[in-house]
Amino acid sequence: MSVMAPAADKKLSGLVAATFTPFTTQGEINLSEIGPYIDYLTEKQGVNNIFVNGTTGESMSLSVEERKILAKEWCQKAKGKMEQVIVHVGCMSLKDSQELAHHAAQIGADGIAVIAPSFFKPSTADVLRMFLQEVSSVAPTLPFYYYHIPAVTGVNVLARDVLEGIEKLIPSFRGVKFTGNDLMDFGQCVSYSQPHWSVLYGVDEQLLAALVMGANGAVGSTYNYVGRCVNNLISAFEKGDLIQARTIQFKMQELVSYATKLGFDVGVNKQLMTEVSGLSLGPPRLPVMLCPQARAQSITQKFHSIFPEH
Repeated sequence: MSVMAPAADKKLSGLVAATFTPFTTQGEINLSEIGPYIDYLTEKQGVNNIFVNGTTGESMSLSVEERKILAKEWCQKAKGKMEQVIVHVGCMSLKDSQELAHHAAQIGADGIAVIAPSFFKPSTADVLRMFLQEVSSVAPTLPFYYYHIPAVTGVNVLARDVLEGIEKLIPSFRGVKFTGNDLMDFGQCVSYSQPHWSVLYGVDEQLLAALVMGANGAVGSTYNYVGRCVNNLISAFEKGDLIQARTIQFKMQELVSYATKLGFDVGVNKQLMTEVSGLSLGPPRLPVMLCPQARAQSITQKFHSIFPEH
């Protein structure tokens, strides 16, 4: 298949679910759950965009070959059902990132995203931009997003500094997934943003603040199971009903706060999605630990008390 042109350059907006990677009980990738997973998101949660092989998807615990197989399956199963599939292709190795970016273009992904490498860390915004440019160069027509998550990468470079002049280096640049608490940096990204860019927020429990700052949408793990509620939050905000929007945001915060006190990592989050959705997502992969059953039950009970409609 030839490298595809940008997906009619549809602007990415609204909710984007950061998907979990389904595993078998033996810890191998489980492709059979991807079709039902997509149906669950579209039919039960009203979520029509996905961000695959990211942090929630345990990408850094997957081999390059596994990531290719998963990306292809997500793209194939989402065809005709979802609006956009963004494939995260960031790796510690530039060559691996390029291989995944080229593959994403071949399989018909709607865009690619790249996280900053976090073992050998880029020391400045200029160095990080160079890395991103090298990845984008092998898939030059595919919409490109920078994935900013400094708490995980330890790369404490302001996202706004990374965006400076980036379109001259990466003509296919289309936005940033901003997963961080620095709303000043986020606001500066929105202020600098071009009309065809999407500035997407990634801290689910603070989405309303980001909407006020001008977020075009949001990418997050909780939208896998509270997507419908958060769509209501966005609708309330757009109608100017801040009281309703806050009410929903505070519910999200109550859930995340409760889960965080018990220990809320990817493994726990994955188990919560399994409990709520009925999908068989399997365990996480080491070094992420399987969620203790008592903790999963406690968080699931709390979830149903806060969101009885689910």
